[in-house]
Amino acid sequence: MSGFEFIFSLFGLILGLALAEGLGGLARALKASHRVRIGWPTALLGLFVSCDVVTFWMYGWSLRNLLPLSWPVLFGGFVVTAIYFVAASLVFPDDPEEWSDLNAHFDKQRRKVLGGIFLCNVALIAVTAAFSGLRNPDSLRALVLSWSFFPVAGLAIAARDRRIVIACLVWLIALYPLSAVWH
Repeated sequence: MSGFEFIFSLFGLILGLALAEGLGGLARALKASHRVRIGWPTALLGLFVSCDVVTFWMYGWSLRNLLPLSWPVLFGGFVVTAIYFVAASLVFPDDPEEWSDLNAHFDKQRRKVLGGIFLCNVALIAVTAAFSGLRNPDSLRALVLSWSFFPVAGLAIAARDRRIVIACLVWLIALYPLSAVWH
């Protein structure tokens, strides 16, 4: 087993649990949908968190030959993946039937969720820059796909108007398929 395989067995487990937590929350909400309204904000937040977890997993793989087996890498990776898990677990309530409308739950939890994902992306950029450098950081592609994330996510955290938050989430979600086709 290589050092990366050892490191990623922990990261992959926690990231997989984060995805399972988000999907489990969605499943509970769908089962209760005859009594509770899920709403676009919660659905978009869940999709955003899931996309970001998968993207982090992909970045981890791309750094596989560069990450040393060390305490800082292992502990730092644990902290980031733990934040992803907690963020994913906050998207949907444990008991959706306690809420008549999940928009109220969204309003209560979105800053924590978005703030956690924001911190994870700061860590990802820092680790990527430290271990491999940032390729063409001033290119149009990087400006749109990577650097627009931070002000838009920051606006989504700070905004009081749910419509602004939804617009930010739509932008952030659109970055994932755009990055797949824009090379």
